[in-house]
Amino acid sequence: MSASLPVNDASDRQEAQPYRRRRTDATVELLADHYGRNSLAVLPMLREFECRGLPLTKLALGAVADATGTPDSLVAGVASFYSMLQPAERFQKQIRICDGPICSLHGAEAIRSDLQEAVAATTDWCVKRTSCLGLCDRSPAALVAGEACGPIESSNLSELLEGRRGKPLCPRKPCVGELRVAMARLGVIDPNSIYSALEAGAYQALETALHGNSKSILDAVDASGLSGRGGAGFPTGKKWRMVAETEAKRKFVVCNGDESEPGAFKDRVLLESDPHLVLEGMALAALAVGAAEGIVYIRGEYQEAARRMERAIEQAEAANWLGQAISGSKFSFRVRVHCGAGAYICGEETALLESLEGRRGEPRLRPPYPTTHGYLGSPTVVNNVETLATIPAILNKGADWFRRLGSRGSPGVKMFSLTGHVSQPAVFEVPLGITVRRAIEQFGRGMQKGSRFKMALTGGAAGLFISEELLDEPITYQSYRRGVSLGSGVLMVFDATVSAVTVLEWVLRFFARESCGKCTPCREGVYAAHRTLQRIVTGQGRTGDLAWLKKTASMLRATSFCGLGQSAAWPIESAIRYFSKDFNHCGAH
Repeated sequence: MSASLPVNDASDRQEAQPYRRRRTDATVELLADHYGRNSLAVLPMLREFECRGLPLTKLALGAVADATGTPDSLVAGVASFYSMLQPAERFQKQIRICDGPICSLHGAEAIRSDLQEAVAATTDWCVKRTSCLGLCDRSPAALVAGEACGPIESSNLSELLEGRRGKPLCPRKPCVGELRVAMARLGVIDPNSIYSALEAGAYQALETALHGNSKSILDAVDASGLSGRGGAGFPTGKKWRMVAETEAKRKFVVCNGDESEPGAFKDRVLLESDPHLVLEGMALAALAVGAAEGIVYIRGEYQEAARRMERAIEQAEAANWLGQAISGSKFSFRVRVHCGAGAYICGEETALLESLEGRRGEPRLRPPYPTTHGYLGSPTVVNNVETLATIPAILNKGADWFRRLGSRGSPGVKMFSLTGHVSQPAVFEVPLGITVRRAIEQFGRGMQKGSRFKMALTGGAAGLFISEELLDEPITYQSYRRGVSLGSGVLMVFDATVSAVTVLEWVLRFFARESCGKCTPCREGVYAAHRTLQRIVTGQGRTGDLAWLKKTASMLRATSFCGLGQSAAWPIESAIRYFSKDFNHCGAH
């Protein structure tokens, strides 16, 4: 378990209600003693129920509300918001089959049907669907009793039920043309050993920085031109400087490990393979901005990543690279892990902060921004895993070294996740400016045998479809203007056996299910677009469908509250632009 959460006066609220008997539950009391008797503990406590296979009954939810001094409505709202929480249900063993685009491509729907039939006679198992699990490198994938599993096949379902889980993609040695910065130690060190990491250079940048000053760190990050590697691309140095220049008693550094974009799994690879690199990046950020507390927010489906990160924190504290008076300096920095519970929207930084504070993960109105009013209303740095993992190398090798990499306007290297109809799924790191053609041929080992490229979805579900004519377009932060999205570094490749309408339906299904529901344009617009695509996919397209989809996309982009609804427009518009024949073939015009 992670360290206890801050405690506030909320624990005494139940005393203000003498007319109602306090609801108690033995498990809740133990969890409240560990996580704290305040609203910040609501989500971790509910998450523990899920991990232990315990039902979130009405009594349990009421006990959580009373133990934390939180209104019943807030606790019930949280329990119903996150997909991994199952109010009033109890299944000893639960199987959640991914229906993300890549798992759907590889037959996940048929496998789910076969699995439901296989367990129909038993009450020990429950089979459900789930959105992309970040296991695209081992698709079709599933969570079995909370543990990652894949690839799975209808022929080995009995082995699955008996405990077979499969193995994740092991990043191979660097290919020709690959330049590893964040990935430099992957496959070289033992991720469970701080001694292995230290021998390979871990915490050297932090040790040097402790003898300097915070301004030199800010200047180096600024000069490097590093932009956020999670998709938004905001200048990292500028964000840090905003936090550094804001006067406050408490400041925080939050690592955003809620990697839920379909097709993305690079951050999982980093968290599992080199957790100390991420922690060093967080410590450097904290030193630069004057923060003393850090939180690693990891999506709930990444249990192995969370375990490794918690182990790394314990090791770093024991070795005095985290905690009080780090390495004999005046700098103190404590870090804890917070696990999500299944919600794509929590990848948006303000929704993530809402989730950290024990509420539903719904985006906040901005301004104010997290840099001045973030976690608990304090100045907060929120950075993606890959962004933080890049910082130590910049400080070790210099800002000029990093800036010379990449292309004009997009300096540095970037990690990419490559899946689909390629010969081998891959995660690789290269200077920005790579093309989709080179990614397929050099890092995916070409298209699958007998397969011919038709299209790719670049940047992730919230990205852009491209046709063959854009295969040689360099991918940069500016390339979206020319029709190719960098996004979070996702490349999903498809051959001629798949219709663009089908892939778009998979993508809109994801958005429809993952919309937080806060704003009407996204809640209703994405749902309606998906329903239309469901009809078109079955060959029931109509005249006017394309015009309606374009109009809906325009509305989503212009009026949605946050990036989820806004970016849902991009795959719709780009699919119609390049693959209108696929829509026409289904009767849509």
